[in-house]
Amino acid sequence: MRIIPLCGLLVLSALNTIAGENPDSVKTKAPSTIVHYPQEKHLANIKQLTFGGDNAEAYFSFDNTKITFQATNPKWGDQCDQIYFTDLATADMGARKPSLISTGQGRTTCSYFMPDNKSVVYASTHLTSASCPHVPAKRPDGKYVWSIYDSFDIFVADMNGKIMKQLTNTPGYDAEPTVSPKGDKIVFTSLRSGDLELYTMNIDGSDVKQITFGLGYDGGAFFSPDGSKIVFRASRPKTEEEIKVYKELLAEGLVMPTNMELYVCNADGSDLRQVTNLGQANWAPFFHPSGKKIIFASNHKSTSRGLPFNLFMIDIDGTNLEQITYDGFFDAFPMFSFDGKKLIFSSNRNNNGTRDTNLFIADWVD
Repeated sequence: MRIIPLCGLLVLSALNTIAGENPDSVKTKAPSTIVHYPQEKHLANIKQLTFGGDNAEAYFSFDNTKITFQATNPKWGDQCDQIYFTDLATADMGARKPSLISTGQGRTTCSYFMPDNKSVVYASTHLTSASCPHVPAKRPDGKYVWSIYDSFDIFVADMNGKIMKQLTNTPGYDAEPTVSPKGDKIVFTSLRSGDLELYTMNIDGSDVKQITFGLGYDGGAFFSPDGSKIVFRASRPKTEEEIKVYKELLAEGLVMPTNMELYVCNADGSDLRQVTNLGQANWAPFFHPSGKKIIFASNHKSTSRGLPFNLFMIDIDGTNLEQITYDGFFDAFPMFSFDGKKLIFSSNRNNNGTRDTNLFIADWVD
């Protein structure tokens, strides 16, 4: 099983081991051949977009006509995650390879359309090496960890894959960029302060400002529909032992993703509030089109092996938790289209018992 580096999360595809399970010990249950579960009342006309490999973090263009996503698909020649895009009106990714945006070198993650719908921002390690960076071996102490590659920087490329601009050039990890619906700001995660904090910058990379300051891994951030707020997930160590472990791992370029909760703040970092207090891993948040709710992935109902992960929705004040998807293995990375009519997400559903993670799109029903 391969590790996918994602916007703030390194997630084991297919049967997720975010709760710390050894991926080699994970076995599939019965083959999953369901596309739409009857309890999923908020989803209609679900359509599968990819058919094999590991596909994740699909995000709409501002005009809702295209998606960009990251994938590792042996049939497409990927050794580790690369960035692709496709036009939704003509997409036939089961029959033909979508268009490659990244260089095909290094490891990439966290792509997002720029406001012009003609370029994409993403993070890549290709300047350091053309090869995929090393994935850490299983630790003797049994801790499940992710690498925070210091070779990640943030780039903007056109739809032909030509890099137009490098937006970050500081030592250490810079990744996880997403763009405000207002089209004026990018939020991203950086290690430049010595801890993994959120920063904002202008679309051109200027006026960089740190907006979170709490010890722990802050990442996977997205703006609200009006651009006034930011939602993100955070792993915030509190006890002396948790802090010690976090700092020791970070010094090795590692983090341990066992416990994460969701937070909301204003776009400048003010009025920081914790939204969830569910335990286990709550992550991949995205604002509902109303700006009053958050859809996210969670395994807080899991009683063993950290599974399943499903999508949930919650009001921004932490009330009215509602389950949205009901897969037995893994649903995550939800994004609403900018017109609020569609939801795209990644899932292990309908993978015939393989470890494939595919993209699905559905009409959203409030």
